[in-house]
Amino acid sequence: MEDEESRVTLGEIIRRQRELAELSMRQLASMVGISNPYLSQIERGLRAPSGRVLHAIATSLRTTADALVAQASPATPGPPEVLRAIAADPNLTARQRQALGEVYSAMAQVTIARRGRERGPANDGRPGT
Repeated sequence: MEDEESRVTLGEIIRRQRELAELSMRQLASMVGISNPYLSQIERGLRAPSGRVLHAIATSLRTTADALVAQASPATPGPPEVLRAIAADPNLTARQRQALGEVYSAMAQVTIARRGRERGPANDGRPGT
């Protein structure tokens, strides 16, 4: 359980990078072309960004989508079986493999965050949702 609590979600990484870039949530949302509430949901782990949105966020933060996802991924001995299968599929282009991997990782992060919220009351004193 302690290991799960120490994980950093994709949304938290995006928020930290936005703050390091000294951008308000409104500024980044405008640069990306999404609404402020949608960006807020992404940063709080309530929504997973689409591949297009993740790339736009990364570009606006002067990084790559891969770098954001890598920072959010917990340290593991190797990639999950799904990511290995995507990487090995000869029917996909390099760009398609990258996009599928990013989408899979973002969706997995949302599921991990959701499971964490479902396990009990939130740490901020509010009842669990």
